Amino acid sequence: MRNSVGPLAIRTSAGGGGWRALPAAALLALPLLGGCGDDAPSAAPEVRPVRVVTVEPRTGGDVVSLTGTVEAQTEVNLAFRIDGRLTERLVNVGDRVTPGQVVARLDRQNEENSLRAAGAQLNAARGQLVEARNNYQRQRDLLQTGFTTRVRYDQAVQTLQTIQAQVDAAQAQANIAENRLGYTGLHADSAGTVTARGAEPGEVVQAGRMILQVARDDGRDAVFDVPPTLKDAAPADPMIEVQLTMDPAVRAVGRVREVSPRADPVTGTFRVRVGLADPPAAMRLGSTVTGRLELDGSAGIAVPASALTRAQGQPAVWIVDPQSQVVALRPVEVVRFDPARVVIGQGLVAGDVVVTAGVQALRPGQKVRLLGGQAAAAGIPRAAGATAR
Repeated sequence: MRNSVGPLAIRTSAGGGGWRALPAAALLALPLLGGCGDDAPSAAPEVRPVRVVTVEPRTGGDVVSLTGTVEAQTEVNLAFRIDGRLTERLVNVGDRVTPGQVVARLDRQNEENSLRAAGAQLNAARGQLVEARNNYQRQRDLLQTGFTTRVRYDQAVQTLQTIQAQVDAAQAQANIAENRLGYTGLHADSAGTVTARGAEPGEVVQAGRMILQVARDDGRDAVFDVPPTLKDAAPADPMIEVQLTMDPAVRAVGRVREVSPRADPVTGTFRVRVGLADPPAAMRLGSTVTGRLELDGSAGIAVPASALTRAQGQPAVWIVDPQSQVVALRPVEVVRFDPARVVIGQGLVAGDVVVTAGVQALRPGQKVRLLGGQAAAAGIPRAAGATAR
């Protein structure tokens, strides 16, 4: 019996559910069509373009620069010791003052009257003292000759002592009145420059109110607002180089003189005052300066801050395998960081290729392509698929 391929009859719903015949060629094509879906090639894995850096060990300490201003080491507020109406202010902001110079005056009329009154009381007490002293001497002589009683002599002694005490009190009041009259003139206690004023002529001022603020000439400070990380990392008693921001050729050196124990509540920085040794004249009060400090060298590797990411809540970086060009996450230990770079203490070795741009779109085992002709710099051969641009 001979086998033959004949037409295949199938039942259709059209035309009353009859049977239709398919050609043999259509029957042979069915298994071929079924196999096309199973053997379709899968999509190629996505290759991410990234930027990298080949890390190197640190050879020295970091040099940190901060911007600050020049201020006087000592600023004093000059104020009157008494109340009164300000009649004269003889200097203004920016003026130079010398020790003992009169810089302001109060109305003297009330104090002159008080001094005259105190002087009158003193003269009256002195007159009574003369009379009491003469009476005492008479009673003493009479007592020796027996022409007076002991009681009268004792009364003369008591009167003399009382009047003497009144004279002493009147003398003290006269001295106070004289001092208050002298307090109507405000004197500079040292050489310096007026930096602020607190009252104008014609105002009635209270004792202790600031009339003028004077920056003394006994020294200059460079004042900086220092972040807490830098404050903790700075060496003990460092030498700091300070230069004018507008003219770097104008330089001075100094040492830290004062560190604020409390951080600024707004910026979180600490105020640091650097005492300048022999600052040039161009470093005037209020000048903007730049301070440079070299930190002690410490073990670690510096990478750009953009390379840092997190893995399971811990800091990590993406490492590129030079041969396969796939990435892997590596946990690291951060020693110090700032907005520009991060110092890694553990987790990296010299020669590691670290991703610095594109870290947010990576996943472990993903193949990458280096941008900017970095393949050769990272030691990745072209045969491995790196594309140099």
